[in-house]
Amino acid sequence: MRLLRNALILTVCALSGFAALSQTYPSQPIKLVMPFAPGTNAEVALRTIAERLGNALKQPVLIENRPGAGSTLGADLVAKAAPDGYTLAATFNSSIAPGPLMYAKIPYDPLKDFHHIALVGVYPQYVIVKTDHPAKTMRDLLAMVKAKPGTVNYASAGVGTSGFLAAELLKQTLGLDMTHIPYKGPAPAISDLLGGRLDMVLTASATALVKAGKVRVLAVTSDKRVAAFPDVPTLDEIAPGVQAVSWLGISAPAQTPRAITSMLEKELLAILNTPDMQARLSDPVVGLSPMVLGSDKFVEFIQKEIRVWSPVIKVGNIRVE
Repeated sequence: MRLLRNALILTVCALSGFAALSQTYPSQPIKLVMPFAPGTNAEVALRTIAERLGNALKQPVLIENRPGAGSTLGADLVAKAAPDGYTLAATFNSSIAPGPLMYAKIPYDPLKDFHHIALVGVYPQYVIVKTDHPAKTMRDLLAMVKAKPGTVNYASAGVGTSGFLAAELLKQTLGLDMTHIPYKGPAPAISDLLGGRLDMVLTASATALVKAGKVRVLAVTSDKRVAAFPDVPTLDEIAPGVQAVSWLGISAPAQTPRAITSMLEKELLAILNTPDMQARLSDPVVGLSPMVLGSDKFVEFIQKEIRVWSPVIKVGNIRVE
């Protein structure tokens, strides 16, 4: 009985402490962990959001870069952080879904160890070819693949990336035989494309290259056509069901008090849904397609990503070390 009474007292004290915390929150700067190195377009988006959120909460929101292990290092840090609302995570497909499905083991549960607060938007991948490539459309390129199995090559920023997964889903859906050449990022892949050593590249960065007249976009991997290329079809229009995007969200440790996560969700949705913010995020420098979802819908989105990609990853025997 004494042990039970002591446990109840500790529980009441903890709940009382959290209640008091939520009433005074925030009383100090908030850390937003970015699981990639500085300089990405996602960080540009995050800094814009962090500035607005800091103004709304009257406390600075500071970006802390913690790259490593394909973005799972930063996610793990937040999963194990104190659930007090002062450590948040920029969460991505690579750290939450489908990324963890490709690892033999990760140190956190992508759903149970986080309170996913809001989805910010998605980064579609673009299928690009050199402007003098004989394939003028995506259908032309697919016809080439079918006519000469195994001879058409394509590059992505690496095994497990959204570009790689989009191509893998396309191959499985249409029964294609294409040769994948993995790179350690988009820049060297695009360099080899322009040098004539690749047939196509799947990348989230295409606008500047198109404007420079160096590449042609054949298709986009999102569920809808993008404003920057309204005449470019989605892969889904050509091969129904083939969609693959990178995404950006904001999450907190799982046990963060609901009063705090609700406050953050309310402020984030108000910020993200303004026309000015949506325009800034969809600017070519950032390259994000706004897709704002609150906590419940964000979790449903993650669960759908898991359902869609689990069989693709299993059939393709895709593993990331």
